[in-house]
Amino acid sequence: MTGSTSVGEQLARAVAAKDRAAFARILADDVDFLGLTPRRAWEATGPAAVAAVYFDHWFEPSDTIQALVEVTTGDDVADTQHVSYRLDLVNDDGEQVAEQQAYFRTTAGRISHLRVLCSGFRPRT
Repeated sequence: MTGSTSVGEQLARAVAAKDRAAFARILADDVDFLGLTPRRAWEATGPAAVAAVYFDHWFEPSDTIQALVEVTTGDDVADTQHVSYRLDLVNDDGEQVAEQQAYFRTTAGRISHLRVLCSGFRPRT
């Protein structure tokens, strides 16, 4: 991740790589997180707790992310930035695709407020 890569793209790349360290580095120490998946709402505060949601629950160790298919940044809403990303993955249920929409605010270049909507895993066609 280069300095020219947006924070939203850094988030998407860290998720796709399942890189907890890179993921945690872009989150503020007191990051306020809310996420919505097809069957549950999630809340967490702090990089370790948010990483646990992402990498212990959403993208479990048995889920192999094969590709970051698409990343779209921009379309900001006032002080809130937006990133959308789509992932191809494989798990015990076969080939899947998932998309997440994230809205976030930064403080000192790190995400301090993060809201994520996830499509859930859908069979790749």
